[in-house]
Amino acid sequence: MFNEVIAAIFLLSVTIQVAYALYFFVQVFRIPIAAEPSSAQKPVSVIICAKNEAANLLQNLPAVMAQRYINDAGIVLFKVIVVNDASEDDTAKVLAGFREIYPQLQVVTIATNEVRDVPGKKYALGKGIAAAETNLIVVTDADCKPSSDQWLAKMVAPLLNGKGIVAGYGKYIQQPGLLNRFIRWETLHTFLQYSGYALAGKPYMATGRNLAYHKDAFVKASATPAWGALPSGDDDLLIEAYANAGNMSIVCDEHAFTISPAKNTWAEWVKQKQRHLSTGKYYKKSIQLLLACYASTHALIWLLFLMSLFTSFYQTALVVMLCRCFIYWLIWAYTAKRLGEKDLVIWFPVMDFAWLLYNFAFSPYIFLKNKTQWK
Repeated sequence: MFNEVIAAIFLLSVTIQVAYALYFFVQVFRIPIAAEPSSAQKPVSVIICAKNEAANLLQNLPAVMAQRYINDAGIVLFKVIVVNDASEDDTAKVLAGFREIYPQLQVVTIATNEVRDVPGKKYALGKGIAAAETNLIVVTDADCKPSSDQWLAKMVAPLLNGKGIVAGYGKYIQQPGLLNRFIRWETLHTFLQYSGYALAGKPYMATGRNLAYHKDAFVKASATPAWGALPSGDDDLLIEAYANAGNMSIVCDEHAFTISPAKNTWAEWVKQKQRHLSTGKYYKKSIQLLLACYASTHALIWLLFLMSLFTSFYQTALVVMLCRCFIYWLIWAYTAKRLGEKDLVIWFPVMDFAWLLYNFAFSPYIFLKNKTQWK
């Protein structure tokens, strides 16, 4: 009887997993290879929040300033607004030097003793949005570098073609080590999830390292009760407040990535994930249910598969699991190719099982209050 119960739950879990793959994750095949073209005719503001980011600004800001986003007359149509959020390093000095080189750079400074009405990075972002004179907004981080001088034009193109919000890919630099591989695989997997859900008409998140939207999206999100509850999560809360089945676009163009360094230690990465995952409690209940069902069935298939190897059901379990893995790893391989992460393919079996451990470790932080501060 026990073996029959294991077999029944295992088969049901695999069925649900395959349904997720064939309904949500295959949507990645619908994303155009190149971002949809558009002539740049509307001005754009790029917002970068910087707190003690002197070194990152020196390395990355020139690539942002070098974007080719011009109109038919060759006039530059973008400004970069860097919000210096009470930095204690040489951020102000670095920005002053760049101001002498780049006329389209604007600096907004937040004093150390300035009274804040919302916590963390959201206050700095709000100051940047308020300083923007354009309706079109693109946000990225100080530690991010555009993958090409076409990044801005490609991220803005869907907005000019009628979309309200655009999510891009925030790529991490490849480095040796298991931690770097897992971070990049988890980032790939997360992109596959939120892009698949968005294209299936159920948008729920994006990454603030590479995001574009209309200013009224920020206004709407900042008016929600959840906005003042967390020091981070502005990207997910904006999607929650503004995105719908028809107004969100996904850009998966290699020239439209942002590139940044991944965390170097497990402790740093855990702290980062704790901060990011705490926004999950503010997703729509239907999204929470879908994500929980996906994560729980993923855990069940691996746990029950291992248990099935010691029962008379093991041959059937092995065939079923191979079929499930073939479907998933094929989709992941295509996604890895699109995102320039092909070296991860041979690690799929390890990463697939490791995601089980990841969910057990981090699921509590979805429900706990986030006390992490913007640093």
